Amino acid sequence: MTSVTHRKTWTPWLFLAPALVVLGGLLAYPIYQLGLISLFHYTQAQVSGGEPTTFEGFGNYAELFGDSQFWEVLLATVVFAAACVVSTLAVGCALAVLLTRVRALPRLALMLAALGAWATPAVTGSTVWLFLFDADFGPVNRVLGLGDHSWTYGRFSAFFLVLLEVVWCSFPFVMVTVYAGIRAVPGEVLEAASLDGASQWRIWRSVLAPILRPILVVVTIQSVIWDFKVFTQIYVMTNGGGIAGQNLVLNVYAYQKAFASSQYSLGSAIGVVMLLILLVVTLGYLRLLRRQGEEL
Repeated sequence: MTSVTHRKTWTPWLFLAPALVVLGGLLAYPIYQLGLISLFHYTQAQVSGGEPTTFEGFGNYAELFGDSQFWEVLLATVVFAAACVVSTLAVGCALAVLLTRVRALPRLALMLAALGAWATPAVTGSTVWLFLFDADFGPVNRVLGLGDHSWTYGRFSAFFLVLLEVVWCSFPFVMVTVYAGIRAVPGEVLEAASLDGASQWRIWRSVLAPILRPILVVVTIQSVIWDFKVFTQIYVMTNGGGIAGQNLVLNVYAYQKAFASSQYSLGSAIGVVMLLILLVVTLGYLRLLRRQGEEL
């Protein structure tokens, strides 16, 4: 009996072993190298062989945490990512509910449009949104009567423009995933709620959201990871971080440190900090749900 139990315990891991080996090669080794470089003084001089590589320990992290710009960029990244996550989930969930209320043809059209946005490369999508809001030729300014208003000049308007593009290319994942979850909910449950006089918002809050909690956890964590490490949209739409770096986020900040300034060790340290923040946020969110008795 014990051998059978052991076999059942190890069988899932045997099936997962090939994927774990691949992930270990694709993720574990780069993360190891990232952490290793962050502990050395590693600049262009060391890359070219002009100077020897010296061990700094946590010196790069001390320099990073002592830089006021790092904390400003970190705060901007957290606020921007939170706004993107909330907006993406709101739009995606609202459209998922809408898909259950419309007929087949409008549903198909909305699905195709959303999947088209999802499949568009980030560089292409960012360029299109820049054209739409262009100060000279953009149709948005003409429709709104804003003249030659530049959306990318101001800090908050530039962040808002990037947020719109991020939500546009991210909401299809939430919409399709949540829609699939709603379709799996028994129709009798929703019909009973409607007969009891519940509004659409009440049905979502009291019936659908609790049932779809595992799905919402997945899309939330995925959105947090995506939006916290946004790079392409910020880099393309604000021309590398905006005027005087007013639109920098951590990923772009790391790129500037590593490649524009050739401070590869500082760029690696920023990458490690980002990884740790995402791990803490994800594990903390899952632990909170566990305390609430949710089965994931």
